[in-house]
Amino acid sequence: MRAAPGPEEVRRHNLGSLLRYVHLHGATSRAELTSRLGLNRSTIGVLTAELTTAGLVSEAAPRETGRAGRPSLVVRPESSKVHAYALSIEVDRLRAARVGLGGCILDRRETDRPRGMPLLDTVRPLADFVHDMSRAMTDDVRTVGTGVAVVGRARRADGMVGLTPTIGSAEEPVDAALRSALGAAGRVTVGNHADVSALVEHSRGVAAGCDNVVYLHGDIGIGAGIIAGGRRVAGYGGYGGEVGHMVVNPYGRECGCGSRGCWETEIGEYALLEHAGRAGETGREAVLGVVNAAMSGDSQAQFAVRQVGEWIGFGVGNLANIFNPEAVIFGGTLRDVYLVAAAQIRSRMNAIALPAFREHIRMRTPGLGNDAALIGAAELAFAHLLDDPLFG
Repeated sequence: MRAAPGPEEVRRHNLGSLLRYVHLHGATSRAELTSRLGLNRSTIGVLTAELTTAGLVSEAAPRETGRAGRPSLVVRPESSKVHAYALSIEVDRLRAARVGLGGCILDRRETDRPRGMPLLDTVRPLADFVHDMSRAMTDDVRTVGTGVAVVGRARRADGMVGLTPTIGSAEEPVDAALRSALGAAGRVTVGNHADVSALVEHSRGVAAGCDNVVYLHGDIGIGAGIIAGGRRVAGYGGYGGEVGHMVVNPYGRECGCGSRGCWETEIGEYALLEHAGRAGETGREAVLGVVNAAMSGDSQAQFAVRQVGEWIGFGVGNLANIFNPEAVIFGGTLRDVYLVAAAQIRSRMNAIALPAFREHIRMRTPGLGNDAALIGAAELAFAHLLDDPLFG
């Protein structure tokens, strides 16, 4: 049997719980912290004093109060003084941001990524973004680390990005390469784009309060971040979530993975553009062009959206039967398609999923929008600090 935690372990746990609550919920009164964390007022006072001394939070009287008596002090994350760098390696672009404690984006950079650009060639422009943002900071700002979201199969344990036909890389050590290029930017943690988006939408986005979530990210391919029982489903080696390679049409198109009829061949970018008679076009703008044309009454664009919508609903129905989620979130280009095909997707999903599994599902677009991956990447870097605020 495990021994009961000692006073120091309890203290460190409580410090982490308090900082995590303020990080996720923003400015919070001591009274609310007392209620939410189940600790007494004096303990909350001691914990906030320690975190304030460490420069992680600040305390002040509330700006407005309509109540009589002495108001409860409000605890705020020191967003401007404690930050993480967040990097997002996507099919068509590279993004970087400086994200303050509390999840607010303080600074950002972006550039196009030519298709076929080797993964390790993205390291230098991303490092340049970080160095550029760091020059605008004052000496009292603390960097806790760098989180990286990659559209590809990312193994968080060692930062290795696995075979990803859609972005043209195979087993490349992004973690080590970025650490070398970033220097003083702290430890680097790499995660899958859909995984980190799922985690942050679950903790502070549209799926807050849902413990069973499927986040679908679409571009050339389809990836998923899956949360079951409040925990990320990683699979063996951390490479789980490749729902785009779920075979839905054995007689369908050949897939870059070597199989035929994978889900992403029916709902990815290429499928939509081909159905719309726009084969040869690529990218998010091309997808938006089809969606906008469909909304304006273009019959071929409407046909393309219907075809893809049918297959989206088909696949979501299968995922519903397997994972029984409370929420399914559509990110990337799937967001754009969902906005014009929501009713059709729901109808097809209802025809596939078992009644007990379909009735409660909420289908949504990301509450954090395009910033979900950046804020999610920052959460990877903040994790060490939130687990052990004074020693992480």
